[in-house]
Amino acid sequence: MDRHIPFAGLHNFRDLGGYPTTDGRRVRPGRLYRSDSLGKLAPGTPDWDRFLSLGIGTVIDLRHPWEIDARGRIPEHPSVTYHNLSIEHRPYNQAALGPDVDPGPYLAERFMEVAEDGTKEIRRALELVTDAARSATPLVFHCASGKDRTGELAALLLTLLGVDEPTVVEDFTLTELATPALRAEWTARNDGRVPHWPGFGHAPAAVMRLFLTALKARYGSVEGYVEQALSMNARDLAATLRAHLLEAPPAGRPPLTLRPATDADAPALVRLRDTAALWQLARGIDQWKPGEKDEAHFRTRVREGEVWLAHADGRLAGAYELWWTDPAAWGERPPDAGYIHRLMTVPHTSPPGTGRALLDHAESRIRAAGRPYGRLDCLSTNPRLRAYYESAGYTVTGEQPAKQDGTGSPYAVTLMEKRLG
Repeated sequence: MDRHIPFAGLHNFRDLGGYPTTDGRRVRPGRLYRSDSLGKLAPGTPDWDRFLSLGIGTVIDLRHPWEIDARGRIPEHPSVTYHNLSIEHRPYNQAALGPDVDPGPYLAERFMEVAEDGTKEIRRALELVTDAARSATPLVFHCASGKDRTGELAALLLTLLGVDEPTVVEDFTLTELATPALRAEWTARNDGRVPHWPGFGHAPAAVMRLFLTALKARYGSVEGYVEQALSMNARDLAATLRAHLLEAPPAGRPPLTLRPATDADAPALVRLRDTAALWQLARGIDQWKPGEKDEAHFRTRVREGEVWLAHADGRLAGAYELWWTDPAAWGERPPDAGYIHRLMTVPHTSPPGTGRALLDHAESRIRAAGRPYGRLDCLSTNPRLRAYYESAGYTVTGEQPAKQDGTGSPYAVTLMEKRLG
């Protein structure tokens, strides 16, 4: 499940459904959405038809009234109730910031300003979400880019729903998948200029981590903020939201179907890898970074080895690469192994066991080629991943202290091998 729902003119429209909660449930899909400005929608267009098909009955616009005057609001429609709640009281121009401004602490400070200035509007937004939840009416909230004001409200809601902090941080960072389009849109509106601030449109994990740390330092918890700053009963609010917006995860495991990738799958593979990279960064795993592998990389792997995609219920669930040589990590070897790379699953929504199923499939491909070993490497500083592969029967055979992949500085990897029966 790609959380970004595709629109021609909207770049950051996302479903918050599917996130797991600490009590074993998940957020119901199709009930709570976040977006960039819905003022870009126009009646009579495919985007408008797609929006209406979602059944959204409540729209919360978090922008300033002057932003709405300049950029427009969602078109009026009898099925949609519109609310403008400008939660930011001290506007600032991100595009004009200097290159020395660190996005993490700077934006976290702005988020705290919003949390304390916009208490009336945030309280009303939470009330509207609660009303929509009780009536089973889908709701969307948005600002201009769907990043900061929208991200702050999403963080409060997800925390009240029982989603853990790393996932809340991850949700904030998913704007990175829309950053190129958001920056291009700004440039198109501004006579071809580019934003002066390199951080414009980006959503680094540090922003949300620092904000939540500051909020907890001042109020003890998100629930403490709701009680003390918003004068709401946090326990009752959370209970109501959870009763109506959470559900048990699907009981069954839909079957996986696997097929070899083609050149046309390269964009989906880039997006899957970048999504997995953001999942890692939100959890403090310093391994993959968004943007490191482009479409050309995956097209090359399709030509020179194998790339496989897994789908469940018609949705992309994961992928992996299979190489027949890997001199950068293993040196020159006889043709006795297949080398598994970029084993990826869709965070939160791929069926349980998808990663192991992909690994089993890769091993079956290696055996079919008449090679007795499956080999892989993992970053030496990622013990969690090493333990995962050890549980699948792989054993450590050595270390490569200076692997080169042509994209940056050398890095150390642990070499792992499995004898295939």
